[in-house]
Amino acid sequence: MNRGLLLKSLIDARAVTVLLATAMLLAEGVLSYVLPTVMTDFSSQILQVPFIRTMISALLGADIGDSLVPATFIAIAWVHPVVLAIVWTHAIVFCTRVPAGEIDRGTIDLLLSLPVSRWQVYVAETVVFLGTGLAVLAMGMLGHRLGILSLAPRDRPGLGRMLVIVANLYCLYMAVGGLAFLVSAISDRRGRAIAAVFGILLASFLLNFLAQFWPPAQAVRFLSLLNYYQPLPLVRTGDLPVWDIFILTGFAAVTWTAGGVWFARRDVCTV
Repeated sequence: MNRGLLLKSLIDARAVTVLLATAMLLAEGVLSYVLPTVMTDFSSQILQVPFIRTMISALLGADIGDSLVPATFIAIAWVHPVVLAIVWTHAIVFCTRVPAGEIDRGTIDLLLSLPVSRWQVYVAETVVFLGTGLAVLAMGMLGHRLGILSLAPRDRPGLGRMLVIVANLYCLYMAVGGLAFLVSAISDRRGRAIAAVFGILLASFLLNFLAQFWPPAQAVRFLSLLNYYQPLPLVRTGDLPVWDIFILTGFAAVTWTAGGVWFARRDVCTV
């Protein structure tokens, strides 16, 4: 592992990582505080409206049951679009820096002129990507634990159950990163790479949402990455979602490897 490459990548990523880690801390803190303490009072009324019930189930990707307990709202806090946007933004912004971002800026020749291989550059980027992503999610967990302090002790989910959710979310983060690495490896413009990955993720989100009440979408729901990240069953049971983790990490490994091979073999032109 080249220490200089790691340091360069870390310096380049620190600003966006600090910004998004702070956003994650605030988002999880606010959502974990507001949703269980305020919305529980309206749970019975909400359940009387079939449309709202369906929307909540679609957001969570699972049946909410007969009552909206604090655990349900805590699960919403971990699958809220704001939280997903923060996690996805960090993965996409980071993983499209090399090579698409370097080619776009015209600095790829300088980077590749260093006495290192393309695989060394790629692996160094990946190591920092994994480490900074862990920091972002750790800040989210901190915000969550602070946000639920207002709940009665019996309504607070155990730390073990929440760590299972974070582990599942981290696997989703890696899957998005692997996809972004692949798209970046085959792109010459960072803007196009970012737009392509965001488009795929939005389609994945929409498919998972529609699958709750549209049978054709239900039939192909397995194509959505969010199908393998469902916090509600996890916060209820605390069971490790082995199959979901396997699918997400497998997808990450395949796309990451394909991106690395493409980057190592492709011709690079900055003209």
